Amino acid sequence: MGKISKLIKGIGTLIKQPYLLNLVLESSEYHQKILQKNSPEISKGLPQISFCDLTDKKQITVAPFAFLEGGSLSTDLGLLKILAEKKPNTTYFEVGTWRGESVANVASVADKCFTLNLSAEEMKGLGMAQRYIDLHGFYSKKLPNVTHLTGNSLFFNFSPYQHKMDLVFIDGDHHYESVLKDSATAFSLLKDQNSIIVWHDYTNGPETIRWEVFRGIWEATPADKRKHLYKVSNTQCAVYYPFPVKSKTAQYPETPEVDFKVEMTFN
Repeated sequence: MGKISKLIKGIGTLIKQPYLLNLVLESSEYHQKILQKNSPEISKGLPQISFCDLTDKKQITVAPFAFLEGGSLSTDLGLLKILAEKKPNTTYFEVGTWRGESVANVASVADKCFTLNLSAEEMKGLGMAQRYIDLHGFYSKKLPNVTHLTGNSLFFNFSPYQHKMDLVFIDGDHHYESVLKDSATAFSLLKDQNSIIVWHDYTNGPETIRWEVFRGIWEATPADKRKHLYKVSNTQCAVYYPFPVKSKTAQYPETPEVDFKVEMTFN
């Protein structure tokens, strides 16, 4: 009777406050259960590859890097640079500009870069503060090989960019529906069989899975390509990486396998 009473009470609460249903549907546990039920083979998350196995380099310069809220980890930006350097004259597309740190880092090694973000008018319409709006593209606005595009990725016309990108970075809205749409778009942008996708915020920090994002990635990835999905150690990123690479099941919490040395230079 206790469980039935709780169920009846819960239904009554949802009827009175229907917005609470959205909180339930957006909860990490909700998305985790759906993903694990439909795809039990990835119940523990994506297989993990080592950051260091993606490059022969022992040193990467990440600049600019603001050490401020809302940005990526230094290892996330280093990962993007490593992957951008895998091809000569790389063409790069990202969804989500923010301060422009990610595209500015990639622009230092890539040929052409495109970054898409909501327009100032759209952000203002969503109630965002003018100061926050003005900071978008702070590091990238003046870079000659960066094209700033405006629009909502759910409705933007991507046709001029399809089948032309060597590297795609998805870091826009992290709700399931948006990740699903952006991920499907990312695959349509890939130039060839050696092109790569990176998703930010696959994890909340470098270790714990953000299941809402993971579900969007997994369901949007064609079934024959899912074998190339990985989590990259020491980052918040998942990747579509269509190359042979060693992988393992991630353990949480992890035992450190890589020691990074951070040197800070102030400009």
